[in-house]
Parts: sequence; C-alpha cells; structure tokens
Amino acid sequence: MTNSDAIDLATMLCSRLCHDMLSPVGALSNGLELLAEEKDPEMRQRCFELLEQSARISADKLKFFRLAYGAAGGFGDEVDVAEARSVVDALVGDAKRIQVNWALSETRLPKPVVKVLLNFAHMGIDALVRGGTLDIGAEIRDGASEIVVRSAGTKVAFDESIGAALEGNLPREELSSRTAAAHMLYLLADHARGGLQYKLTGEALVLGAVLPNG
Repeated sequence: MTNSDAIDLATMLCSRLCHDMLSPVGALSNGLELLAEEKDPEMRQRCFELLEQSARISADKLKFFRLAYGAAGGFGDEVDVAEARSVVDALVGDAKRIQVNWALSETRLPKPVVKVLLNFAHMGIDALVRGGTLDIGAEIRDGASEIVVRSAGTKVAFDESIGAALEGNLPREELSSRTAAAHMLYLLADHARGGLQYKLTGEALVLGAVLPNG
C-alpha cells in the first residue's frame, strides 16, 4: 500500500466513524436544547432519559471503534476476548431486537483477529435491519485463528460491494467510507497470509476468516 492509499483509507475510516457518531451526538445536542426550553417536570425527566440513552450509545460506539479501528487492547500482541465481547454486547443492546450467541474457545486472541471479529460483528448487526440472531464464533486450530459470524433474520440486508472489498475484489476507485472497514480487513488478512469470505442468502449472512498466527 502506498502512502497515498494509506491516507485515503484513513480518511474514509474517519468519515465512517463520523457518520456513525452523528446520530447519537446529534441527539445529545437536540436533547440539551429541549431541556433548556422545557419547564414541565415530567417532560424534563423525559429529556434526561433521552440524554442518558444518547450518551450511553455514543460511549458504546466510541469504545467499539477504539478497539475495532484503533490501537486499544493494551501494548501486547493479544487482546482479552472479554473486552471484545463486552463492546459487541453493548452494540447489540443498543440495536435491540437482536439476540447474540457466543462460541469462543480462547480467552485471548491476536489483535488483528479481534479487529476482524469486531468488524464482522458490526457488519452482522447492520445486516439485521428487522432484528434476528447473531452467532459469533472463534477458535485457534492448527496454528491459525478461525472466525465465523452469522446473521439470520426475516430480512438480511448486505451491500455486496462490502463483500467484494472483504475479498479484495473491489476496484480502488470504488472504495468509499461504506467499504473502507472491509478493505482494511482485507489488508489485515492479506498481510497475515490469510483469507476472508462471505455468503449471502435471503435469510442469512455468513462471514468467515482464517488468519495464520505469528
């Protein structure tokens, strides 16, 4: 990757982060404006509840992005899976109508693996526009980390350009803030000499990864 490509990717990831944060932060701003004008005690209490909800969602998203995109998780090469699980559980709780099932055989996973797992989970949550089930599994076998995330529901929505970016098949000129995270995962997998894949049907989205360790 050239310096220009790296800058473009960083710019698109920042755009994606700002897009996802705009709604809860905007709700905070609107709630404060309403609170300043509202005199009725019951309505003021309602404003406080909305502010609390928006603040929690904002904090949950920031914790997720810090671990999924940034250098969070300490200075070591591995991350405690409990940390990854907590940020995904928070996003699922904020999304509502989604049941998450975990199958993690390890207590710690390499940082690149955690980034893939978190981003897969985020894609899986986004795919369940009407709710459903999110199954997340990861294990280390034969010197490689294997990850599977499955979203199943009455309606599963997934932009296949994201899938193309995951597999390294999306032309560079078509990359955008929407596909930047998937492209980042492709680069992580390619650097590790691993691979990513996806399968989409009318009722389920399956995301898979195999990343050699070391």
